[in-house]
Amino acid sequence: MQPIINSQMPEFKVQAYQNGSFKTVSSDDVKGKWAIFFFYPADFTFVCPTELEDMAEKYVRFQEMGVEVYSVSTDTHFVHKAWHDASGTIRKIKYPMLADHTGALSRAFGVLIEEEGLAYRGTFLVNPEGLIKVAEIHDNGIGRNADELLRKVEAAQFVASHPDQVCPAKWKKGDATLKPSIDLVGKI
Repeated sequence: MQPIINSQMPEFKVQAYQNGSFKTVSSDDVKGKWAIFFFYPADFTFVCPTELEDMAEKYVRFQEMGVEVYSVSTDTHFVHKAWHDASGTIRKIKYPMLADHTGALSRAFGVLIEEEGLAYRGTFLVNPEGLIKVAEIHDNGIGRNADELLRKVEAAQFVASHPDQVCPAKWKKGDATLKPSIDLVGKI
């Protein structure tokens, strides 16, 4: 298995549903921005709407940080629209819902369950250069927390703008960071 951290985001072009419209989203649309790819197994399921609602509730905060959120499942954009129309929870979503019905994008990020045609719960943070900086994959029975993802984005953005520093465990914006040096070896 190849490490995914600091690898280049895959090239892609898919249909999406967002704010009452269908649109095409490609890797070219993502370049130059921070982006989160939030993979989930399928529309009309159980854990997925709780996670997508959690992300929807934090979407403005992500946007304020210059981050676009893309939810991704192997459903079509038509199914995304039908779910949006049928569910009050999903109607809260303002971010693009990518349709990966061929599984190509899920496969490229390493989350496709081939025999089921569904994705694992995968979360990937891509920096403006298109490099994957955070990768987290959960089994499908384990839901994620958007607050923890916000913290990771803040840490990744801090490190990107302060390459001589690192963020320790439980770091939150405004907390002390570390400057790696030989003087710190064995003293933390």
